Amino acid sequence: MIPEPDASQTRRGLAYALGAFLIWGLVLPIYLKGLAHVSPLEVLAHRVLWSIPLAVAILAVAGTLDRFPRLLRPRIVLMAALTASLISVNWGVYIWAIANGHGIEAALGYYVNPLINVLLGMAFLGERPSRLQGAAILLATFGVGILTFESGGLPWVSLALALSFGFYGLLRKTLPFEATEGFLLEVVILFVPALAVLFHVSGRGETRFGADTVDTVLLVGTGVVTAVPLILYAAGARLLPYTTIGLLQYLSPTLIFLTAVFIFGEPFGFWQGVSFAFIWAGLALYTAAMLRGRRGAPAASIPVEERA
Repeated sequence: MIPEPDASQTRRGLAYALGAFLIWGLVLPIYLKGLAHVSPLEVLAHRVLWSIPLAVAILAVAGTLDRFPRLLRPRIVLMAALTASLISVNWGVYIWAIANGHGIEAALGYYVNPLINVLLGMAFLGERPSRLQGAAILLATFGVGILTFESGGLPWVSLALALSFGFYGLLRKTLPFEATEGFLLEVVILFVPALAVLFHVSGRGETRFGADTVDTVLLVGTGVVTAVPLILYAAGARLLPYTTIGLLQYLSPTLIFLTAVFIFGEPFGFWQGVSFAFIWAGLALYTAAMLRGRRGAPAASIPVEERA
């Protein structure tokens, strides 16, 4: 018999997880909007650089830093280089999207991501979607098709975010390390490219680090707004059932969407509404399939995902 989860642990887990999703969905886009006048490449580079000391601190506090050297094997480093490339693309596109008024498209990308994961599971892991999942994919595809037709081109921001994050998750499933260890390895791998980006930006006279006190503090703080939600998410995922975390994942794109419309003032027209309606309907079917498949399953630990 599976023991009932402790109520206090559930409350703490819910508080941790909600904190993570609130930061990802509300704090982070507003924070990045405050850096909209800074080159997205510079913001991305600083996000990588300032995440390193925080990731080291997380492992040190957890008492697992001494295990990190075992990851420095050629195959693991090569695979981590691929995941690091994917997450840097994801972060970079997201930073650019928020800075340039494409927050709604960013939200759409993270809404579509769970359905992209189903497709990747079919293509690479031999998984077979249920009828509800298949219907969900069709509805979401129709929604994206409406948006493509109405705008005259593919919503590349949404697709880039969904595909980069989907392939990132797929590759992460094959790597033999914990989420925080993997995050540290990825940002260490990105250290030299990040420095090269900063030299490039500085050479063009576009750097804001050191030129303005507020910008400098905000750029250093990108490491904090990256690491803190990861810590909270990891803590919450250990204490909550899989289905609870699965449902909470929609909180972030919903908050990004609301922030983009009501705080950033991005336009949201009729056809965008129709498109989102199909995608939300698809997500409702996907959620129903998830709940049906997980009913009666034990609480599970969910790997930390380095969201935007």
